[in-house]
Amino acid sequence: MNSILEVKHLSFSVGEKEILKDISFKIQKGDFLTIKGPSGSGKSTLLKLLAAIMNPSAGEIIYKGKPLSEYEITDYRKEVSYSFQNAALFGTTVADNLMFPYEIRNEPFDRERAIALLDKVMLSKQYLDQKITELSGGEKQRVALIRNVLFTPEVLLLDEVTSALDAENRKVISEAILRLNRENKITVLWVTHNTDEINDAAKTIEMKEGRLEDVSHD
Repeated sequence: MNSILEVKHLSFSVGEKEILKDISFKIQKGDFLTIKGPSGSGKSTLLKLLAAIMNPSAGEIIYKGKPLSEYEITDYRKEVSYSFQNAALFGTTVADNLMFPYEIRNEPFDRERAIALLDKVMLSKQYLDQKITELSGGEKQRVALIRNVLFTPEVLLLDEVTSALDAENRKVISEAILRLNRENKITVLWVTHNTDEINDAAKTIEMKEGRLEDVSHD
């Protein structure tokens, strides 16, 4: 089976400091993978490289059988979506954020799809008109997740998206992500410290000091 994403001998340095050291692994379509490890182990750096936010110092990333360097970054990012730890919302309202993916594709806003996805994260349609400044941290993270999956990406990269949230919001977001993986076959790579989220994964990558320590399967 061809992997959807392959990391081959990936390294990343800042000056003389090596952040990632010769990382290699493969991910199949529909995999749910968590990346764990202590702070400073290189987890978030790896995710940023996979999101094409930074370029590796050595090695390469293969997406659907083709080197990432051969893709137009805008096309790649339409299929590989990245969520930050702190939800980066903009504009005035929730609707401003959910319209954005349609605007960059020159497509009309699908209000019904937005409402259906809001419902999956326990937010009513009234939230479309809610001001960003009135949202809690958990609500912002839910909106950011919905914005990232309106067009059903092939791969969803999640960087500690629940780490700053309370138990209720963690549960809502974790369950929504698990459903997206199971029902829509979205490939998930999740940097997390939460044991429950790790238990949901079929595969776990453990990192330490920029190296791959272990890859476990269900």
